[in-house]
Amino acid sequence: MFVGHAAVALIGKTRAPKVSLGVFMAAAFWLDLLWPLLLMAGLEVVRIDPGNTAFTPLSFDSYPWSHSLLMVLVWSAFAAGLVVWRSRGAAAGLIVGLLVLSHWVLDAITHRPDLPLWPGASPLVGLGLWNAVAASDLGEPAIYTAATERECRRLRRAGDVAAAVLGGVGRQA
Repeated sequence: MFVGHAAVALIGKTRAPKVSLGVFMAAAFWLDLLWPLLLMAGLEVVRIDPGNTAFTPLSFDSYPWSHSLLMVLVWSAFAAGLVVWRSRGAAAGLIVGLLVLSHWVLDAITHRPDLPLWPGASPLVGLGLWNAVAASDLGEPAIYTAATERECRRLRRAGDVAAAVLGGVGRQA
């Protein structure tokens, strides 16, 4: 769901254009940026298991500190607070917090039931889109297109204006 995570970051950028796209990308990918550090610290567990899903051979055996819903809410609040503290404004903080949370929502769509709701003994959730390669191959671009359609329309309008201006200038010469 990497394309989906990038798409929501781009949406965040359209909502707060003065904030760096890097901030929004980091927020949308925060859980996956944190996850390898927790793996190296031995706090989370992944193993290579060919066939685990049709899309990836990774078996996410335990990742409660980076990917449980409860901890994602904590990470969302932390990221939002950090952005507000760094004087990006409350609106930017809210967007960043929502981007961190969106990662879990998109993962819940794609992952098999391996996302815990909280650390410890917890129910696991996931709809398993990764088990349907064709749906993944169609779904991710669809999510990206839907997420970026508004910005694409704005850019097309700007491109139309630029083309008209340049066309007019070209005819004058």
